[in-house]
Amino acid sequence: MAMEGYRGFLGLLVSALLVGFLSVIFTLIWVLHYREGLGWDGTALEFNWHPVLVVTGFVFIQGIAIIVYRLPWTWKCSKLLMKSIHAGLNAVAAILAIISLVAVFDFHNARNIPNMYSLHSWVGLTAVILYILQLLLGFLVFLLPWAPLSLRALLMPIHVYSGLLVFGTVIATVLMGVTEKLIFSLKNPAYSTFPPEGVFTNTLGLLILVFGALIFWIVTRPQWKRPKEPNSVLLQPNGGAPEGMEGSMAVNFGNMDKSDSELNSEAAARKRNITLDEAGQRSTM
Repeated sequence: MAMEGYRGFLGLLVSALLVGFLSVIFTLIWVLHYREGLGWDGTALEFNWHPVLVVTGFVFIQGIAIIVYRLPWTWKCSKLLMKSIHAGLNAVAAILAIISLVAVFDFHNARNIPNMYSLHSWVGLTAVILYILQLLLGFLVFLLPWAPLSLRALLMPIHVYSGLLVFGTVIATVLMGVTEKLIFSLKNPAYSTFPPEGVFTNTLGLLILVFGALIFWIVTRPQWKRPKEPNSVLLQPNGGAPEGMEGSMAVNFGNMDKSDSELNSEAAARKRNITLDEAGQRSTM
């Protein structure tokens, strides 16, 4: 099935993947070149896992999971397969986000630094909790076959909205965290003097912002939405049929209930009536 505006979609998709990949590379360069590398020993090297895992999983992989249904090359794949891929990508992102939190708390506890005092930490932890709840809800309602279709129809708009809300919240939280880290770390030279690390990391923040904007644009274009399954029936939240279809469905099902003999009898009767009408018209002429 052809996609409307395919070239535009392809250009935006390639741009999003390129900007997202650059965001991950810039984060690695930041921690390896400017922040002395990675480790798991309770020092600042352990903390450095936090931005790497967040940008890789919570930003880049989550963004891919959001637009995976929009890829036209997957439209011939079964919906169950795409749901599994969507859930798997989100699960990987959630695991990386949890490990990044462990790195932060471990570092803070080893250095006797208070936990959960900044707005960045409040919003970030809220985003992780909501993301895990979103993942569990999607798995139980949309991936497993137990939930009734009426419940899926009711929760689908909420699922879509909350997913975009969490993604946007993650982008905002990352930008807050980058700024907070630079303010705490850059003393000599100060952050306000435009040191190379500050300029480089600000560029990283812009890349993350552009990546989020591209993902939002791709996922909100109705012409790039995955087509419905050929034999799927869209139910209303109350479990009824779609508006405007009740009458036509009743007529179709009424005709299906009639036997072939009844239909043949009705056709023969209509034919006799037409013949009698023609005969009556000739007699009056």
